[in-house]
Amino acid sequence: ETAPNFDPIYFAFDSSEFRAGTEDTLQTMAEYLLKNSKVTITIGGHSDERGTAEYNLALAERRARKAQDFLAHLGVPADRMSSTSYGEERPAAEGHGEEVWSKNRRDEFQVGSK
Repeated sequence: ETAPNFDPIYFAFDSSEFRAGTEDTLQTMAEYLLKNSKVTITIGGHSDERGTAEYNLALAERRARKAQDFLAHLGVPADRMSSTSYGEERPAAEGHGEEVWSKNRRDEFQVGSK
């Protein structure tokens, strides 16, 4: 079975709280991970360009941790998950303004295997 590409989840400005529907996305991800014991996941947290580099790294880390903690709560073993923070360094969209920033405030999921 080919691992699915999990869609990013997005966050409001200056927030690591889930938006509506995010928990459903993570529930689907957890179900897949629990059925496929050799699959691992790396969660990359991202922020928009506003704020200092240090602040954005910390915010992106909180976002990645939030998703990781939620997946752990659903039963995904800790040894199959990792998280990393990219802050503002890897934007999904270039430019300025809310339309761009809203695409950059996200967690992305990289599927791997043991």
